[in-house]
Amino acid sequence: MEILSCHSGLCCYDVNFFSRETSDRSLSSTYPRHYSILQQKSLCCIVFKPSHLRSSPLDHFRSNKFCTIGGFKGLRNSGSSLVGGTYNSYILDREEGARSITDTGKVPKILIPGLPDESKGEYAAPISSCFWEWKPKLNVHYEKSGSENVNSPPILFLPGFGVGSFHYEKQLKDLGREFRAWALDFLGQGMSMPSEDPTLQSGVIDKSKSAGEDLVWGFGDEAQPWAKELVYSMDLWRDQVHSFIEEVIKEPVYIVGNSLGGYVALYIAASNPHLVKGVTLLNATPFWGFLPNPIKSPRLSRMFPMPGTFPIPAPVRKMTELVWQKISDPDSITEVLKQVYADHSTNVDGVFFRILETTKHPAAAAVFTSIMFAPQSQLSFDEALSGCRANNIPICLVYGKDDPWVKPIWGAQVKRRLPEAPYYEISPAGHCPHDEVPEVVNFLLRGWITSLESKGSVALPLLDSPESAALDFFKELEFVREGLRKPVNVQFYGSNFSFWKRFGSYLNLPFQGNDRPKIWKQEEI
Repeated sequence: MEILSCHSGLCCYDVNFFSRETSDRSLSSTYPRHYSILQQKSLCCIVFKPSHLRSSPLDHFRSNKFCTIGGFKGLRNSGSSLVGGTYNSYILDREEGARSITDTGKVPKILIPGLPDESKGEYAAPISSCFWEWKPKLNVHYEKSGSENVNSPPILFLPGFGVGSFHYEKQLKDLGREFRAWALDFLGQGMSMPSEDPTLQSGVIDKSKSAGEDLVWGFGDEAQPWAKELVYSMDLWRDQVHSFIEEVIKEPVYIVGNSLGGYVALYIAASNPHLVKGVTLLNATPFWGFLPNPIKSPRLSRMFPMPGTFPIPAPVRKMTELVWQKISDPDSITEVLKQVYADHSTNVDGVFFRILETTKHPAAAAVFTSIMFAPQSQLSFDEALSGCRANNIPICLVYGKDDPWVKPIWGAQVKRRLPEAPYYEISPAGHCPHDEVPEVVNFLLRGWITSLESKGSVALPLLDSPESAALDFFKELEFVREGLRKPVNVQFYGSNFSFWKRFGSYLNLPFQGNDRPKIWKQEEI
C-alpha cells in the first residue's frame, strides 16, 4: 500500500492510498458506520478527530504504522485506532464494497458529519447570551461559544436583515466545539433594540391609551440627546462591528456574513483590513440603501429631508405605518420564510417566533423607518470588494443556489471580480444556507479556515489537492439528520472560472469556444 496524498485540517485529514486489493466486505459488519470504495485503485477516507484532541492530525499521521483490521488496511497510532472507536470515519461513497467510478459513471457521495445530537449524548458547545454597552443607551446583544478553545481561530457571524444572533445557533453549537465563535445582533435588530424611547413626547401623555399600554417609541417631536445623530444605517453597523472586534474579541477574526451581514462583513474588511483574517459570504446582498450618502454626495443628500434620523416627520410616519403593519403581520413573516427556505421541511418555528418577538418591541416601527430612509454606505459593495482585493483579504463564497432574492448570478459576479476566491454553490438551499443546510456550511467553513491557517498546505474542502483549486467540479454530499440521510449537491467553481459560461447556464444559452454567448443569426431563428 502506497500513500498518494494526505490533507490535514483542525478536525480532520484526508488520506488517499493506492492499493491493488479490494476492500473486505466483512468490514461493513464489523464497522457498520464505515463504507469503502475503490476509485481507480485509490481508497479515499476522511477521518474526523474529536474536539478534545488538540494536536495536529499530521502529527498523528507521521507516527502511524500500517496494520490490518478485519481485512482492512488502516492506520494505528500508538495503540489508538484511527478507524473506529475514538474516531468517526466518512468514506467517499456510502455503498459497500469496491466499485470503479469509471465503470459506472456515478459521482461518489461524500458522507459528512451531522450536527451534534444532544439527545444522544453528543457534545454541543454551550452558548452564552451577553450584552455589551457600546455607547450610552446603545446596548448590543451577542452570543458566544467555545471560549475555552483559547488557541483556536476566532469566528464572528453577522446575521441578515430582520433576524439576529439566534440565526447562527447551529454554527455556535457545532463550530464552537473547535473554534471560538461569536454571533452579533445589529443595532435595531434582534435583541439590540433601544432600551428607551429615542424621542421626547411633547405635551401631556395620550390618555386615550389604555392603562399599562406602552406608547409607540420613536415618533415623538424631539430626539433625545443620545439619539440626535442616531441613524440605523450601514455605516452605523460597520462602526458597531469595528468596535466589537476591538473591544470584545480583541484580535483579528474570520467574519461570516449572510445577506445584509455579508455586505457589512466586506465593508468592515475593506475599511479595517487589520481586523479581518478572512470573509465568508453566505448569499450576501450586493446593495443596501436608497438615499445618497451625505459624505460622498453632500449636495444631493440635502435634497432629502429625512435621512433616517430622529424625530421622524409625521408624513413619513403615516407613509411607513401601513408598510410596517403589512410586513410585521405573522402571515407575511410566514410567507417570507417560505420564500427564502428552499426545503420546506426545515423547521423554522424558532426563527418565526424570534422575528415576531422583535416586531413587538415598542421601537420596532420607528427603527424600521430609520433603516428604510437611511443613506447608502460610504463604500458600495463593489468598492468594498475592491478594497478587500487590494488588501489581500481571503474571501470564500458559499451560496444557496435556490435563493429567490440574491440569485446565484450575484455570487458569480463576485467570483468574476475575485477569481481566486473559492465558490461553493449548494442545492437545495435558499437565501439562508447556514440554517437550511448547516451541516454543509459548517463542513465548508471548517475546511476553508483550516486551509488558510495552514497557509495553503491543506487543500480546500472537497478538493483532492491544492492544485485542483483551479478546476470546476460537482460533488454529491450526504449527512444524517434525525436518523435519515439527506442528499445535497455542491458545485465548486475554481480559479479558471468563466463568468460568461456561468451566466449562460442560468439562461440556458449555448456557448462557443470563446466562452461568450453565441449570437444567433436571423436564419437560425
